[in-house]
Amino acid sequence: MIPSVLPTYTRAPLSFVKGEGSWMIEADGRRFLDLGAGIAVNVLGHANPVLVDALTEQAGKLWHVSNLYNIEQQQALADKLVDQSFADTVFFTNSGTESCELAVKMARKYWHDKGQPNRVEILAFHGSFHGRSSAGIAAAGGDKLTKGFGPLLPGFEQLPFGDLEAVNASITENTAAVIIEPIQGEGGIRPVADEDLRELRTICDEAGILMIFDEVQCGVGRTGKLFAHEWAGVTPDIMMVAKGIGGGFPLGAVMATEEAASGMVAGTHGSTYGGNPLACAVGCAVMDVVSDAAFLDDVRRKAGLLRQKLEGLVASHPDVFEEVRGSGMMLGLKCKPACGDVVKAGYDNEVIVIPAADNVVRLLPPLNITDEDIAEAATRLEAVAVQVETAV
Repeated sequence: MIPSVLPTYTRAPLSFVKGEGSWMIEADGRRFLDLGAGIAVNVLGHANPVLVDALTEQAGKLWHVSNLYNIEQQQALADKLVDQSFADTVFFTNSGTESCELAVKMARKYWHDKGQPNRVEILAFHGSFHGRSSAGIAAAGGDKLTKGFGPLLPGFEQLPFGDLEAVNASITENTAAVIIEPIQGEGGIRPVADEDLRELRTICDEAGILMIFDEVQCGVGRTGKLFAHEWAGVTPDIMMVAKGIGGGFPLGAVMATEEAASGMVAGTHGSTYGGNPLACAVGCAVMDVVSDAAFLDDVRRKAGLLRQKLEGLVASHPDVFEEVRGSGMMLGLKCKPACGDVVKAGYDNEVIVIPAADNVVRLLPPLNITDEDIAEAATRLEAVAVQVETAV
């Protein structure tokens, strides 16, 4: 008999009932150090008082009105994002998946309104992940995402990761845009080199096509800058954001330049829940903290400390770990045994890490994790490594 919850996840035998900062408490009372943050979502940790206050204050006033009306909190969050980024305009969604849908629609509508309706093709990259909607799986490709869900939405081509010559060779008169994650998350914490992002921006400019950044996982302070592309000194035309922007409350966004968004006029897109007062009140509180220069400075400092600990772990356990990957608080450990074994050993040692492709485990802790918790993370990961070594 099928469970009442559709069994699309292989769930760990854990039930968390409470969270405190970088810690989660299991129903049996065990305390787990959370280095996953709900897959890069809880950027300010669990039950953060600033976010709790923002949510409860708004909950006592107004929850939902729909986008048929002006929403004060939505306007405030849009203004904060525009002030802190390349963007001129923002549309709010409930998730990264929804953001992908709009980003694709926006790019195609742009060319339709320019009198070039044939320009619908979007270039993507092997190993990418853009959500599990029809557009998202078609963009990423790969049997794991697409098998059994055909016919796929047409108009996407996947290129080898990091192959800019392939990008140049694949651009035609029908190309609308390139979509790329500055750091692949699900793909195994694979950063795109800064010089490659700069060159890709040049390629798009010379070809006159749009550049879409997917910063659903790597954005909102995760790398030590508000958005990961800032390290390369380039900007996209359209950008997908979600996960961390709500600090745990479901919230996403598509940010765009005025030019790229020019085709999205009244009636071309909508969302019943997107940008409602509750979500945007929390999003404003997240932005007030995460966009602060001193906060980002501290993220970079703590990221350096965490990486140093992980490099030591790799050096001490070469039969378990090959290398450290990533940037800021978006780090990965390339494993030699199956990464699932490392994740399970983490459960035994009450530390949470997240599996990814390419046999990598991800470490995506809250951005405000304390130095003491970083030290404790190193201790528990050491125990994980010893356990895995013993089992091999």
